[in-house]
Amino acid sequence: MRHLRLGTRGSRLALAQSRWVLERIRALDERQDVELVEIRTSGDRFADVPLGPELGRSFFTKEIEDALLDGRIDLAVHSCKDLAAAMPDGLRLAAVPEREEPRDALVSGAPGLAALSAGATVGTGSPRRIDFLSIARPDLIATPLRGNVPTRVRAVDEGKVDAAVLAAAGLRRLGMADRITELLDLETMLPAAGQGALALQIREGDTATAAIVEALDHAPSHAEAAAERACLRRLGAGCQAPVGVLATVSGTTVEIQAAVVAPEGLVRARAAAASLALAEDAGRVAAGHLLAQLHVERLHELAWAGIPPRAT
Repeated sequence: MRHLRLGTRGSRLALAQSRWVLERIRALDERQDVELVEIRTSGDRFADVPLGPELGRSFFTKEIEDALLDGRIDLAVHSCKDLAAAMPDGLRLAAVPEREEPRDALVSGAPGLAALSAGATVGTGSPRRIDFLSIARPDLIATPLRGNVPTRVRAVDEGKVDAAVLAAAGLRRLGMADRITELLDLETMLPAAGQGALALQIREGDTATAAIVEALDHAPSHAEAAAERACLRRLGAGCQAPVGVLATVSGTTVEIQAAVVAPEGLVRARAAAASLALAEDAGRVAAGHLLAQLHVERLHELAWAGIPPRAT
């Protein structure tokens, strides 16, 4: 038994997620001593400006990953969708607990997306959400909106925007599921890779921490995350690229669908693998199908797909 330092952002959602992990660890062994260590990230410091590639990469994870590499913490809990597609050397994804709802949710006074009037404002800071909305409802106006989950919901309540699009998982984890007006269907909007999943990250070779957290792993959720992250790596896009991807596990089969919003419209692809062990293969195949349709080797060859972020 040792003192386990769990690194987390200080947002209300991040703390709720990290406390959930802490409670599960203690449930495995009530003697386990776990400390939450709050770490401020670049995404927190630049809370009032759009997050573009000029600010670097890994907006919500880099400082936490640095603390993990430096030995200041033993375990990091991230929203899986915030992780860069390529893991920093020396770190690994030890566990993905059972995934929450991966879809995006509309928060609005209107009954749903179809009921919003032409010219209505929809708050989101996500290029993916903006571009998918431009396909589904080109008559709506996407309005930049950042901040924590309660802040974005409050923007709707206060009439700053007519609606907002957020991850359903965050609303549910904060006990705000009643604010979900509509779960956006997958034809309208594919989620970000890893959306709804938690990522438990540790140092390579840390067998003691691995033994604790790997008991929290949910193999189907881990396979879904692996497939989606492999798809992103193969695409070679920057973090601002308009890419949606979702893998689902049924029995031992992994199915994945991915889409890119191109100037000519939505480009879609699907793939499948016969076992969880081949999840990453499915992700790479789906990405290959997308790239073939776009006639490129990597998305970063296309200016509209987003500039790859500079390394920091």
